[in-house]
Amino acid sequence: MKIGMSHGAGGEVMGDLIKETILNNLSKKSVNGGISLDALDDGSTIPMGDYEIVLTTDGHTVNPLFFPGGDIGRISAAGTINDVSVMGAKPLAISNAMIIQEGFPIEDLDKIMKSMNATCEEVDVAVITGDTKVMEQDKLDGIVIVTTGIGIAKKGEIVTDSGLEVGDKIIITGSVGDHGMSLMSFREGFGFETELKSDVAPMWNLIKKALDVGGVTAMKDPTRGGLANCINEMAKKSGVGIKLQAEAIPVKEAVKAASEMLGIDPFEVANEGKVLMGVKAEKADEVLAAIKSEEYGKDAAIIGEVIADEDKVLIETAIGGIRILETPIADPVPRVC
Repeated sequence: MKIGMSHGAGGEVMGDLIKETILNNLSKKSVNGGISLDALDDGSTIPMGDYEIVLTTDGHTVNPLFFPGGDIGRISAAGTINDVSVMGAKPLAISNAMIIQEGFPIEDLDKIMKSMNATCEEVDVAVITGDTKVMEQDKLDGIVIVTTGIGIAKKGEIVTDSGLEVGDKIIITGSVGDHGMSLMSFREGFGFETELKSDVAPMWNLIKKALDVGGVTAMKDPTRGGLANCINEMAKKSGVGIKLQAEAIPVKEAVKAASEMLGIDPFEVANEGKVLMGVKAEKADEVLAAIKSEEYGKDAAIIGEVIADEDKVLIETAIGGIRILETPIADPVPRVC
């Protein structure tokens, strides 16, 4: 068996590869009893006294490098910052390792670095270390960026993706499918560029407002595999079921149009500036109001609730029917981040 594109596209295929080939070959996967690699959360933790350090890392191969709403510099910074943030930790710094194709325009590299810097500045994150390598022109496609993020939280304040409890409300911080569908329509030249842009953004300021209200039980960012992959993973890890209302899930008209043209479910494609949260029912309206007060949360909505039907995600359609929202095999849009 050889590696295929689906092995890096989120969903079941990538999950199987990670569990069977990667995790099974590693012996030490946690430090000081912190959240380990085995948890497959957005990051891992290292307890240190009264605090926990959160560490996460991301490789970025997005194609094209520049797209409506962002570029590889912005997505490299935001993606890593968001993985730290959804663990409930304040992001402090990232590293930036770049592998660059021989002949790559320095002007483009300059744009990428400026974009990365502007993204970090939004949430007061520093770029404190990095590495630069160059490969022969025929050995690499443009540039690959690997970022590692570090953050900090008080002990007991870490938020995992497995903390959902029956009765919790499910909040999505904005419309789904924007990033994946904008990339795909841009690649294919469908002319949606003026209406459809990537949602890529650093989410810490929004998340902090939700955490300040309280009642957040679980968080995850629905990147590769989209809402469908993210919500199924949270349900399985928490040992609960979830019932969503299809009509409550925000989807832009341009995303719907592109999805229908391409035959792609917008619930299965990547988002790069959204957070999926479980929130105590009594706090849900207050948390939603706090999120909506932020620029990146104005379209946030309560889209469902946690139920006792173990490990199953149900979605009620506009006409009252119920269907199971399955974990996708893989994100249908390749090289989406």
